Amino acid sequence: MKIALIQQHATEDLEANIVMGLNNIDQAATLGAEVAVFAELAFTRFYPQYLADGDVSHLAEPVPGSTTEKFMTKAKEHNMVVVINLFELDNGKTYDSSPVIDADGTLLGTTRMVHVADYKCFYEKSYYAEGDHGAPVYDTAYGKIGVAICYDRHYPEFMRALGVNGAEVVVIPQAGTIGEWPDGLYEAELQVASLQNGYFCALVNRVGKEDQMEFAGESVITNPEGKVIAQSPAGVDDILIHDLDLTEVPKSPARTMFFRDRRPDIYPLH
Repeated sequence: MKIALIQQHATEDLEANIVMGLNNIDQAATLGAEVAVFAELAFTRFYPQYLADGDVSHLAEPVPGSTTEKFMTKAKEHNMVVVINLFELDNGKTYDSSPVIDADGTLLGTTRMVHVADYKCFYEKSYYAEGDHGAPVYDTAYGKIGVAICYDRHYPEFMRALGVNGAEVVVIPQAGTIGEWPDGLYEAELQVASLQNGYFCALVNRVGKEDQMEFAGESVITNPEGKVIAQSPAGVDDILIHDLDLTEVPKSPARTMFFRDRRPDIYPLH
């Protein structure tokens, strides 16, 4: 699986952001990418840096809808799996959501962020309902992909659920700022998740300064043995292309030992 992590800044011109994303898919295709992944809220400003003032549903959109359909068309054009992230509106509720599009342009489903943060500059509870789609794994044209949206990656039980559900690659759309966590902690967290669950992690981060926040970039990929194998630079737009050898998944310590010796009967999760 040749994956592209598309690390792009967002302007206040929403349509221009979408065009930038579509053009970046074209560029990734010329580099041989089979899968393209975007950061959290890639095509809008990062709304939750401010506490929501009343109803915010006018900022959200349905799935499928205008944005998703543009990327469905582009996925089909390039025979490419595409994972985007947007502010979703459904039945009066709003979610942080990642539509997953197969290489034939089919919308396979939508993962919604399950765990919703609430602290300075991440006032997400005033924007997002808690996701209700569980931890699905999508059987795409190029491999089995799960999604953990930003804050969800902090929950080992969610990351384990994706592994148990068969994920070979877990993509992580993120909005992480410079200095938000100690140096190396993002990478270490993903290294542990990859090692414990036997899959590749591919985190794609926002980049650029937006009002009071400056997003770090530094998108990163870890392999099923827990090693960092590729990383984007900090502070600039970037398309990180890397070839993931999915035959590493069944050979990993997690899939040969850890999963075999699990005892969920002793420690059920509630």
